[in-house]
Amino acid sequence: MLSLDPSPYASTAETEPGGALPPQPRTLRDTGLPQQLIVELIAKVLYVGGRTHLPVLTTKLHLSINVLREALDFLVAEHVVEVAWRGESDIDVQYQLTAAGKQRASGWMERCRYVGPAPVTLDAYRAMVERQAGQAPQLCADDLAAEFADDFFPRAVQQMLGAAMYSGRSMLLYGPSGGGKSTLARRLGAMQQGLVAVPHALMVGQDIIQLYDPSLHRAPLPRQVRQAPERRSADPRWVLCQRPVVALDGDLSEDMLDPQPDTPNGCYRAPPQLMANNGLLIVDDLGRQRMSATDLFNRFSQAQELQRSHLSLAGGYHFSAPCRMRLLFATSQAPEALLDTSALRRVGYKIGIGALSAANYRTLFRQQCLGAGVLYDEPSLRYLIDELHAGSGLPLLASCPREIISRIADFAGFNGEPPRLTVATLDQAWTSMFAGGAAPPAVAAPPDHDHDHTLDQPAQHIL
Repeated sequence: MLSLDPSPYASTAETEPGGALPPQPRTLRDTGLPQQLIVELIAKVLYVGGRTHLPVLTTKLHLSINVLREALDFLVAEHVVEVAWRGESDIDVQYQLTAAGKQRASGWMERCRYVGPAPVTLDAYRAMVERQAGQAPQLCADDLAAEFADDFFPRAVQQMLGAAMYSGRSMLLYGPSGGGKSTLARRLGAMQQGLVAVPHALMVGQDIIQLYDPSLHRAPLPRQVRQAPERRSADPRWVLCQRPVVALDGDLSEDMLDPQPDTPNGCYRAPPQLMANNGLLIVDDLGRQRMSATDLFNRFSQAQELQRSHLSLAGGYHFSAPCRMRLLFATSQAPEALLDTSALRRVGYKIGIGALSAANYRTLFRQQCLGAGVLYDEPSLRYLIDELHAGSGLPLLASCPREIISRIADFAGFNGEPPRLTVATLDQAWTSMFAGGAAPPAVAAPPDHDHDHTLDQPAQHIL
């Protein structure tokens, strides 16, 4: 009969001082996982794939050959698995299920269809998150000044952004749509320094939660790889990544803040606050979610303050997970109308992102014309500011130059002409943005490219 007795956790498999990744478990006990879990994972891989080479099992389950051999020896002794073929080397072995093993694997598959990388324990994950939180490099004033040198944010705004990132306190960026809040939030996320280790999956109770997402947990940059300590014998259940940036938008609802059942794969998907650990969580368009802004703010800010999230699984199992993230909210609504007094008081930094000055708008427009290959004309730009903007009441927002210039390039490309800035091309672009050529009173800005929720640079939507 197969043992259901879980093995105790081994400290050597959790963390290693000075190492970016934990060391590779040498034995089944070192994994911290119950023997039964590893046995079932192996049997299900063989059930799905048939006869399987030992190195393929290591690739699929992210476990070392030594750990797998220990579990496979047990399975062979229990007549669940048999050696189908053996070559000349120790690892040149193929395994397959016996007839009895196929029956058992079928039952295990019906109970849980998860066939993927072996998880790490919740205790090991807690230890890693806390260790990495204590090692996070701090953003300095020179880094921030260099990043935003050409963005024309007032020095007072840059100072508040820097202090908020340095302190780790929550931020609320507010101001008119099109002012650059969302783009700014993502750039702050991209400025995070250092690497973090993220597990493929967690074992919580009797369930598995998939955590690693390659679209969110991006591979290290080449310079970061060179700086990272070499770990040839690292635990393959963990992945070394850039610090994550997770962006949530108006589709968010309260139930998405707990692990979500992934029924076809027999596991759960991690909620955003777990995905964002040791990184930045952005709540964009605060006030448009399918829950009140105050409730959403309180849920995340309390987790950030307590440094843990209280979560539950569909079966009613409750647990706490580490929550060590930076937290940024962005909204086009007035903060005092969006959050109650108590919540507003708990916001760490309230940072207004408004319109540009005329001088900064001109400089930004010239730069973007140059970058887009649009022939620049100063009198035409004066017409844009003095006639179109002033006449419609549309503020000089940071998103406007790119939107206008891209439309000038669109029309020119369609007509087979070189793009150039003229009164005529400005009128044409402006009219395409606002019916009748003027911004309607209810629309304070052109379509906001800062809220272009594509899954690329560098933040990702997961909901």
